[in-house]
Amino acid sequence: MTARAKPKLALRPFLPTDAPLLAEIFRASIEGLTADDYSAGQQEAWASMADDETAFAARLANALTLLGTIDGSPIGFASLAGPERIDMLYVHPAAAGQGVGSMLIDALEKLAGARGAPRLTADVSDSAQEFFKRRGFVAKQRNSVPLGNEWLANTTMEKRLVPKERAQ
Repeated sequence: MTARAKPKLALRPFLPTDAPLLAEIFRASIEGLTADDYSAGQQEAWASMADDETAFAARLANALTLLGTIDGSPIGFASLAGPERIDMLYVHPAAAGQGVGSMLIDALEKLAGARGAPRLTADVSDSAQEFFKRRGFVAKQRNSVPLGNEWLANTTMEKRLVPKERAQ
């Protein structure tokens, strides 16, 4: 019996053909990772944001979207809308806790910093707050967001970025 190597994590850019798979990851993440904090109705309203795959694909394409892969298979994604706002960060529940989310947020942080952004912000679900806190984000504001016939609570969180050093 041979020992299996640790799965290889990697990043790659979003391609338009990725949209259907990312919509499935989005739905699976909401269904599998948020039940402790949101009702079934809230989860359904939230997941329905991916029902219009054309609009979902456009949202991904209009941001800087990266995919996290394990052994070449996409298992998570994150998008940076504008210079400093994390619009989406979702990991398939089967891959949660394997470093994909950290790899994605590290990449967005580096990209935002390289573009001169002074901070990163994100509207974070209750289920993801601890993850963001461990990454240095601080809660700034509590929000209630209407989705369909439901209201979802989230928290705007912020992380100050260290300015890149000027070349001498």
